[in-house]
Amino acid sequence: MLEEELAKLVKKVISEQCEKQNIEIKKAAGGTPSKLYDTLSSFANQIGGGIIIFGIDEDAGYEVVGVYDAQDLQKKVMEQSLQMEPVVRPLFTVAQVDGKLVVSAEISECDIYDKPCFYKGAGRMRGSYIRVGDSDQPMTEYEIYSYEAFRRRIHDELRTVDRATLENLLRDNVMEYIIDLRRQKQNLINLKDERILETQGIVQGGVPTLAGLMLLSEYPQEFFPQLSVTAMVVQGKEIGELGDDGERFVDNKRIEGTVPQMLEGTLAFVRRNMKVKTIITEDGTRADKSEYPIKAVREIILNALIHRDYSVHTDRSPVRLVMYEDRLELENPGGLYGRITVDDLGKASADTRNPYMAGALEIMIDTENRFSGIPTVRAELRKAGMPDPLFIDRRGGFKVIFYKKTASNNTEIDMEQDVLNYCITPRSREELAQKFGFEAPTYFIKKYIHPLIKDGKIKMTLPDKPKSKFQKYYSD
Repeated sequence: MLEEELAKLVKKVISEQCEKQNIEIKKAAGGTPSKLYDTLSSFANQIGGGIIIFGIDEDAGYEVVGVYDAQDLQKKVMEQSLQMEPVVRPLFTVAQVDGKLVVSAEISECDIYDKPCFYKGAGRMRGSYIRVGDSDQPMTEYEIYSYEAFRRRIHDELRTVDRATLENLLRDNVMEYIIDLRRQKQNLINLKDERILETQGIVQGGVPTLAGLMLLSEYPQEFFPQLSVTAMVVQGKEIGELGDDGERFVDNKRIEGTVPQMLEGTLAFVRRNMKVKTIITEDGTRADKSEYPIKAVREIILNALIHRDYSVHTDRSPVRLVMYEDRLELENPGGLYGRITVDDLGKASADTRNPYMAGALEIMIDTENRFSGIPTVRAELRKAGMPDPLFIDRRGGFKVIFYKKTASNNTEIDMEQDVLNYCITPRSREELAQKFGFEAPTYFIKKYIHPLIKDGKIKMTLPDKPKSKFQKYYSD
């Protein structure tokens, strides 16, 4: 960054009096901090990297105290960076603030094939860190494994199950699947049934795989009791709230079976528990309108079942669906896989965690996994006049939230919720205008963002420079 940008960033940190997801403060007035490995690791492992600022004393109310020696500091930080695997290459900037020198070290995100970045002196298992809020936390064994699985192309759906035999696969299910395969994949026509099942990841070495059991067996939960869906309807907007009758749950069900059976069972649960109103159209015909578009609900359930993590680290965790008074939430074990980020969803082809299961379901129930169904979800919600879905990717899990439309013709409320959801990640004027279809960013900011800032729902990344071209807006 430029010296002017570093000076502005320092002023912003002092004004806000806090560290952040991508900013770490170090005093460094009496010497270089001896252990930067945790922060070097966590910043290199997180999307977008991070910035370490030296010369601010957090304990003294974020006072600028300066660094002891800018040149020696950079040398010592570089020495620690060389102890990382892969090696971290900080980009340094030196600036003068209040007559004192401050130094920033920008840490770039390392390539996903090199993650996790770790301190060699502690080893991969003990030296890998992840950024959580303003702190560096040791990675769990599962978080480290998730990077290993992607890099080495480990497909946990193909792990075999020792207790299972071919007799656990229902013959009718298998034969119907093979017939459909031969019809749609001409290269398989002349292969024997056993060979076809091996090529499709249903069987390995004469033993059913996890994918085979989850797709074609009579009762997969015999082997994996928690690979299911837990579904509940909550009275109120939080699970802890009690209804007028003193009950927390209106409905509560565990849904089991194969993936296609769980898909249909979960859809039936949602249909049973959401309200449907009859409307009269302009031509006098009657039409039913449900709280949530069922096609969008189907897509997110299917995505959760296909793209969840099926490793030994998560096979005790079910997919979880909760219907609240104002929203529907669906969460599956395992965050986004590979290089995909929340902002990329539906825009480009994504890495697939379970390609064999996804491919099999395309044959069995006519799915399309190229874009994970996200464009369909957004289109269906928009057609129903509802806010865009909210996607949350966090440690070990991925969540989708559908918010109900709060008023039949109150587009301002819908727009407000859409803006708040989108601004969970700080957004520029141009990003906001493009997202919501406005040619003039200035008009959009004035009409929609300024009222939210006034209400305290949106904040500026540079509050002291409201008209700065670097200004971004974020929601708490």
